Amino acid sequence: MKDLGTIGILGSGSWATALAKIVLTTQPKINWMVRKNEKIKFFKQHGHNSDYLTSVQFDCSKINFFGESDINSFCRASDTIVLVTPSPFIKSFLKRIRSSSIKGKLIINAIKGIVPDENILISDYLQQEMDIPQALIGAVAGPCHAEEVAKNRLSYLTVGCFDKSKAEMFAQALRTDFTYCAVSSDVVGIEYASVLKNVYAIAAGICNGLQYGDNFQSVLMSNAIAEMNRFVNTVHLIERDITDSVYLGDLLVTAYSQYSRNRTFGNMIGKGYSVKAAQMEMEMIAEGYYGAKCVREVNKRFRVNMPISDTVYEILYEKREPGEAISNLTKYFR
Repeated sequence: MKDLGTIGILGSGSWATALAKIVLTTQPKINWMVRKNEKIKFFKQHGHNSDYLTSVQFDCSKINFFGESDINSFCRASDTIVLVTPSPFIKSFLKRIRSSSIKGKLIINAIKGIVPDENILISDYLQQEMDIPQALIGAVAGPCHAEEVAKNRLSYLTVGCFDKSKAEMFAQALRTDFTYCAVSSDVVGIEYASVLKNVYAIAAGICNGLQYGDNFQSVLMSNAIAEMNRFVNTVHLIERDITDSVYLGDLLVTAYSQYSRNRTFGNMIGKGYSVKAAQMEMEMIAEGYYGAKCVREVNKRFRVNMPISDTVYEILYEKREPGEAISNLTKYFR
């Protein structure tokens, strides 16, 4: 693979829309798989996403749209495929893709979650279930809210690929006047950090809903990054700096930002909403809800000390009372 060729975006939510905007700043055209045909029709008529980042205008002459039923045509027409669906849906999408449609393609995971039920990273699923070579798999993450990309506010991303030269290749497509992009070979660490930061953001939201103050939130985040570091170093020990923006930066923005759906979800739980009521009121999926369960299952094998992640799991899945659970959690902090 000498170049990226045509980049295909699989997904049409807020993050997918932000990535499409970034990529079209540097690339002449993209393929874009949008699930609903009526949404494609709206796009072509109005030049923007009907549901997400509606302020972002697109030149639709630079976009080849594909519907959900055309997923294999989309894959065949794309040389680099970026996965940007919510994690609960990715397995159903991938199962419909024929191996011949993605053979030799570079696959970039932009989903901040684990494959539910399987409890494995998306990069592992791509290798084990779809026979994609490790060298053709990457991940992109970082402190980069879609809403700020829409406003051209300076944001930072990191592309990780097992083949670092391919990371640099894709990073070039993400470098604009408003986005900086670093490269890494730590695909596993980036994927796990992307899952964990959502779980910790739910914890931050719960604490906010319980009226814990800024002093405590800083201690919570200090312990969260230490917990993240313990976990990723246990499951994938390589030389990494946990203070890099793709780890610590993404954690902080997800835990503190007004745009964070995971913090918002946690805040509702802290204020007394049931999990079901909070999910029904939110218009977007809080990935950390699914991530908490997946991390819990994965950690049964590694047995890392993870009091924050465990507490979030117990509140969400075992109906533990948030006030009591967080009060007990404070005893672990220093």
